[in-house]
Amino acid sequence: MRKESLAFLKEIVNTPSPSGYEMRAAEVYRKYTSKFADEVYTDVLGNTYAVLNPSAKRKIMLAGHMDEIGLAIHYISDEGLCYFQGIGGHDSVIPIGQRVWVHTGAGRMVPGVIGRKAIHLLTQDERTKKPELHDLWIDIGARTRDEALKKISLGDVATYQWEFQSLGGDVATARGFDNKMGSFIVAEALRLVAESKSSKTVGVVAVATVQEEIGLRGARTAAAALGAEVGIAVDVTHATDYPSVDKRKDGDLKMGAGPVVCRGANVNHVVYQMIVDAAREDKIAYQVEVEPGGTGTDANAMQIAGPGMATGLLGVPIRYMHTPVEMLNLKDVENCAKLMAGFCKRVTAKTDFTPRPL
Repeated sequence: MRKESLAFLKEIVNTPSPSGYEMRAAEVYRKYTSKFADEVYTDVLGNTYAVLNPSAKRKIMLAGHMDEIGLAIHYISDEGLCYFQGIGGHDSVIPIGQRVWVHTGAGRMVPGVIGRKAIHLLTQDERTKKPELHDLWIDIGARTRDEALKKISLGDVATYQWEFQSLGGDVATARGFDNKMGSFIVAEALRLVAESKSSKTVGVVAVATVQEEIGLRGARTAAAALGAEVGIAVDVTHATDYPSVDKRKDGDLKMGAGPVVCRGANVNHVVYQMIVDAAREDKIAYQVEVEPGGTGTDANAMQIAGPGMATGLLGVPIRYMHTPVEMLNLKDVENCAKLMAGFCKRVTAKTDFTPRPL
């Protein structure tokens, strides 16, 4: 991966952006894409758009959400302990013992730790049960509620104190790969299309969407606003190349074996075939994931926005999703952007995406 691209990936992944609080990641995205996009802007929900050929009648929407899971403080006890709710999906065993940053409205980051009653003090019954999020708290070192409120406010959000780290070779781990990696991919795909000097008859809009983790909200409004006939979303998907995963139920996807192309009801047949053809012609290794119904990704919202959109869905297989140590292969990320760009370059003003008999 080129040096400038890797620096952008690290910066956007490390920038905290829980759902509804994506503003700092949007700044990173605007700064990077403004170097090659014809237009860059942000809407009132927070979606950030980088556009090539804005006057073209046919538009391709590319979507990668830039929000991540987080925690929202909703109660502070008399002892100054901060109780929280999850933003997005959390496994409640993960937060215990983690260090966090509480992000205040004043722009400060307040350090804290997530506490629970020590194992020595747990009853035998408590030891056998999985804790709930409401059994945990964030301790910022305050002794009273008033002391805590001098540092933070109700509604402040928190993220884990974990950042991008290389594990050797092309493998890396980070807190926010899901799915700021996707925002990186749509930006890189746009850059590659811009540098290829492709036809001006097709516009490409790379959208860093918001609030995916709490209901695909940004993709729904962005798709309605753009009115694009065709679009591709990109998100993380589950690598199944480690023990305890049943491939009979979850498929066979490996880190490092290439980007994932989804096939199923959420994916337009013409778009799927064009993506596969682009992969073969451009010699990009790929994997296929089958999803017979909805996917729970931005592609789901895009497909049924307004009169409907011909959608595709690409993915990068990661391990340990929705934890502070999400893991992926950087080659998969790089090749996913190349594959997305390859698709865009093959779309013309006359491409017909109407489904036909197989």
